[in-house]
Amino acid sequence: MARERILTGESMPEDSDPTFTSLRPRSLEEYIGQQDVVRPLRIALEAARQRGEPLEHVLLHGPPGLGKTTLAHIIRHYLGAEVIATSGPALTRPGDLMGLLTNLKPGDVFFIDEIHRLAPAVEEYLYPAMEDFIVDFVVDKGANARMLNFKLHRFTLVGATTMAGLLSAPLRDRFGLVYRMNYYSPAELHAVVMRSARLLGIAVGEDAAWEIARRARGTPRVANRLLRRVRDYAQVEAAGVITREVADAALRLEGIDEMGLDALDRALLRTIIDVYQGGPVGIEAMAATLNESQSTLVEVVEPYLLQIGFLARTPGGRKATLAAYQHLHVPATPPGDQRALEM
Repeated sequence: MARERILTGESMPEDSDPTFTSLRPRSLEEYIGQQDVVRPLRIALEAARQRGEPLEHVLLHGPPGLGKTTLAHIIRHYLGAEVIATSGPALTRPGDLMGLLTNLKPGDVFFIDEIHRLAPAVEEYLYPAMEDFIVDFVVDKGANARMLNFKLHRFTLVGATTMAGLLSAPLRDRFGLVYRMNYYSPAELHAVVMRSARLLGIAVGEDAAWEIARRARGTPRVANRLLRRVRDYAQVEAAGVITREVADAALRLEGIDEMGLDALDRALLRTIIDVYQGGPVGIEAMAATLNESQSTLVEVVEPYLLQIGFLARTPGGRKATLAAYQHLHVPATPPGDQRALEM
């Protein structure tokens, strides 16, 4: 049976463990990284609080695992409000949305994860709710159709998405505050690991924290997940002592190399290099060869490989770069072809 891929930024069942969720910061002061988001958000929150008004609607977009849900909860803590959370796929009918909107209290935070996956019929009802805090809901059909007017309490919608490009223009335009979440630097992830270790009561050395941070693919959720795996390994194999060597051994046991690549990452690169002579190759062909879905490769695997320069997208398809050849210890192509690899 295939091993679960722990390097994904997507939420996994283990992430819902109370011990794991307790690591989430509860204030902007505790929040590490994303300063291009935190600074303007703090000003907007304080201004709204001083005026006694709900915060403008907020759209947070970027790769999974970077803290979008955490920021939604920080916003509600800051405003002293409640948060009602749902997701785009869960709102299949307008009635599903209406049930949540009509139960919002003044100033509440309405959080919709994966908001790009809202059904068009549901999205249409969200427009007047965001703009005028009023919704006209049609019940029954034909001659018995009636329109009910619902006046809503003023609320703040926080939308989160990993694919901002899939949001419709009318929905995106109704957000007053739009922030992009970026991958974390190793230094920021080191701070995340040290904070989480302190909260979990784990004694971890600076070097060990750096080892975890640089393999966490720029994602705090992954860093926390790796910390827990290293803790378990150290408890069983190293008398609970977490050194750099112990962290390295634990992560290699999970199939994670020094650049944060796992078996699927390496398989994708080796497929391009060995099967398709370095590329270019189309995503459909790669998915068929690897027996993986295109969405998994595009949304989960490729972003990190593109970020670290191991993969290049060209008009003709994907290509492995010279850095990927070197990392996998594969002999480089003849000098005349190396330039093409770096394009």
